[in-house]
Amino acid sequence: MTSSGATLSGSYSGATGEVVHAGIRWGYSSGTMNRNAYVDNITTPFSVTISGLDPGTLIYYRAYVVEYVNGNEVDRQGEVRTFTTKKVATATVTTGSATPNSAGATLQGSWSGSTGTVYDRGFYWGTTSSSIQNPTTSTSAVSLGSASGTSGSFTGTLSSLESSKTYYYRAYVLEWDEAQSKYVDRLGTIKSFTTSAASQQPTAGWLELPSYTTSGMSGTTTSSLSDLYSGTHRATMNGKSARNYSYLYDPEMYASYWIAYPLCYAHKNGSGRAEAWAYDPDVPQSKQTNLTGGSYGVNISSSNYSSNLYSRGHQIANSDRNGVGDMADQTYYMTNITPQIQNGFNGGIWNNLEQAVQALTSSCDTVYVVTGAAFKKKGGSETVKTIVNSRDSKTIPVPNYYWKALLKVTRDSGGTVTSASAIGFWLPHQEIPNDSYTSYTVTVDQIETWTGIDLFANLPDSVESSAEQNAKWTTFQNF
Repeated sequence: MTSSGATLSGSYSGATGEVVHAGIRWGYSSGTMNRNAYVDNITTPFSVTISGLDPGTLIYYRAYVVEYVNGNEVDRQGEVRTFTTKKVATATVTTGSATPNSAGATLQGSWSGSTGTVYDRGFYWGTTSSSIQNPTTSTSAVSLGSASGTSGSFTGTLSSLESSKTYYYRAYVLEWDEAQSKYVDRLGTIKSFTTSAASQQPTAGWLELPSYTTSGMSGTTTSSLSDLYSGTHRATMNGKSARNYSYLYDPEMYASYWIAYPLCYAHKNGSGRAEAWAYDPDVPQSKQTNLTGGSYGVNISSSNYSSNLYSRGHQIANSDRNGVGDMADQTYYMTNITPQIQNGFNGGIWNNLEQAVQALTSSCDTVYVVTGAAFKKKGGSETVKTIVNSRDSKTIPVPNYYWKALLKVTRDSGGTVTSASAIGFWLPHQEIPNDSYTSYTVTVDQIETWTGIDLFANLPDSVESSAEQNAKWTTFQNF
């Protein structure tokens, strides 16, 4: 038997007359065996070959002879049997898109039209297209194992890649070919992707940086805290590479727990807002929500305003960086955005607080800022509301609180910090139409207790304790 035909045999015995015809009758069902394959030289046993069949086709057949008895032709037939032509590897494989980050990529693939068993599927990959042109057992591959069905899709992940480098990949399906009695690679086209530039990790000595542990933050979120992303975005300022802001992002919450950055007059002395909404290139796109074309599309019932909605709230404000174009663009990354009530919060008290912080830079060199989104106070029982982003149908947790921690320092001639002042703001995330941000001052120590995060961890111990106990805005302003 082959993929397109078979040799069939029959025999007869006990004939009482002359056998004038012999052969095989066959068809595609037991009731339609009306095709005849004749034997040229009648002997017993006999065999005939039929061809032109499709792979994997079920055929019904039976042997027959025509015997001449007493002047009549008598048809004698054997029992009905079946066979199936051998299947061949016929899958069509499609190499799908790649979503890269700085150290890996998520790859998509699919297949259709399979007639054999899919023993394995996955992706071949390499640093040149020629390395995967004719794959062998030594070719780098992501194996995803067997699958059932004539069609399907699959996703593979590459990790531990070099940043800013081009890689080539192609999808494959390893299908059993009965006709050849072996597994056959069915291949998609070769495609490529380039990993993004590596995220700069925060430098340990920066004064704005918090310190955290997942155990310390336990109880402040509904997340498992098992997939956190931290890093620092850098950009060109005055012709040199400078730090913009550092972050701690959690894909389970689609939010950064904190954004930390230095703020001085040169950062914000710009002409205005130029929106550049984009995915953060250092976090897999699949782990961000899509707000590039507009906000969440979720309205809020309000007793204070005729209408209200969740807007795209910045943690480091665009206006904190509108004096440096490249830095301002990075404030539109999805990892810097959370759902904020627009009227009565983002467009009101929160905006007023941002402007008050920016105004500090007219009388001091640098203000060190940490802005955060909080879902629960540590040990609290708050319910975390969720909304559904109308643009990608992802479920987004809504922070219950937003906070800021601010730090100013003085240094001696050698650059050593000799004194410091800090203050915190903790705001419930709700409409606050007629109140001032100064009503929401707290100590930095208090924010640390509620968040489980150690703020301004690089501040010398000799000044940190007293600085983080201040809750008076005027004291901080006048430092």
